[in-house]
Amino acid sequence: MIVGAASERHELAIDGGFEIARGASQTTETVVVRPDGEDGQTGIGAAAPSSYYGESVESVESVLPELLDAVTGMDPTRQQTIETLLRERAPDEAAARAAVSVAVHDLAARQADEPLYRRLGLDPTLSPTSSYTVSIDSPAGMASAAQKALSAGYRVLKVKLGTDDDRARMDAIRKTVQQARIRVDANGAWTPQETIEKMEWLANAGVEFVEQPVPADNPDGLARVAEEGFLPVAADESCVTASDVPTVTDVDIVVVKLAKCGGIRPAMRQIETAHAHGLDVMLGCMVESMASLAGACHLAPLVEYADLDGSLLLSADPYEGIPMPNGNIDLSAVETGTGVTQAE
Repeated sequence: MIVGAASERHELAIDGGFEIARGASQTTETVVVRPDGEDGQTGIGAAAPSSYYGESVESVESVLPELLDAVTGMDPTRQQTIETLLRERAPDEAAARAAVSVAVHDLAARQADEPLYRRLGLDPTLSPTSSYTVSIDSPAGMASAAQKALSAGYRVLKVKLGTDDDRARMDAIRKTVQQARIRVDANGAWTPQETIEKMEWLANAGVEFVEQPVPADNPDGLARVAEEGFLPVAADESCVTASDVPTVTDVDIVVVKLAKCGGIRPAMRQIETAHAHGLDVMLGCMVESMASLAGACHLAPLVEYADLDGSLLLSADPYEGIPMPNGNIDLSAVETGTGVTQAE
């Protein structure tokens, strides 16, 4: 039984800053939640709110007391009931619900003395390699960042584009890291026609797929790009929850993030829905602490692609957990729960 809970707020510095087509950030904020079990065990989860989805640390903190009150007194294994309660109390606060969801799943697995992936019946050896993100900078700056990531062992790169000269940036990167696997994310910055034209030279540069090339409010444009473009297309902002999957079946890949769908069970439902529609899935993340990221990592065996580098982009993370050498998600290193502990 959950007998109480606490929360704490952290401002985290991003190593070198982080820029996408919508703007730049030097820091990110998170709210960590810790539900306590009557046996002395404590679960750990965290919110990674995004202003794009209308959330902030302030909105998370405003609703967390009600969410934590809702689960206090509950058996943490009653995930179906807990998910329903969280959704009823905070239907528009997915990141806050995700924080509690991850923490309660962590607590239940700790109490069972098993890693979360095993509790979910998953095979840790099936996790795909995570990409490492190269954010927007000058062509030389992005090429340097790509080389640094490759030298550190990350052979799958996700390149942020959506600038006034995307081609120069991609040319500089590809010239510098010829052997890297590259994916591109425009965060909705292009028109459908721009996307189709850019896909030709992106394909020639060996790009694997393009993520969210057009704005989320242009489903017809996304469908056109998927039909006429030269590369596979992934839907991120256009596919927030499982209910959105039927609206993006023209694409090839759906991007699932706990912070936008609301937690472990909603993420699994979105993954299953995408697969039922014949789509591949990429598990994604925000720039976030391992306190929240670990929950998504335990779902990695379910998907074809992973972009779970959020904690790696921080200057320092107050929480540690799942090792990710060279982007390889090492779930086998987790003994109980999500594996998250407070860094010393």
